[in-house]
Amino acid sequence: MKTAKIEVHASNPNIFAELGPPDADTHFLKAQIVAELYRLADAQKLTQAKAGALMGISQPEVSRLFKGHFREYSVERLMTFLTAFNQDVEIVIRPRPQDGSRGHITFKQVAA
Repeated sequence: MKTAKIEVHASNPNIFAELGPPDADTHFLKAQIVAELYRLADAQKLTQAKAGALMGISQPEVSRLFKGHFREYSVERLMTFLTAFNQDVEIVIRPRPQDGSRGHITFKQVAA
């Protein structure tokens, strides 16, 4: 039996950048925030209805959000959802090395 060779290459950690939409960085940030919202709701064993009540949205909206349909939500709104789960959100700005590349946004969860 002959085995086919598979070509493997290192990729960008941001899958959306690999796919090429113009707003890939923003979409990746939103995906990370939504993943954290899902983790928080799951850790507290909240139903979607209770998570929605906490965030101020309906259960069907929570369902869509957790299934990855979050394009209509701004990063700011998603951050307010994090604060509803009693999370602090901190924005830190620092200079980037002068290497010609653009700055980037990083999501980092800090364990309690």
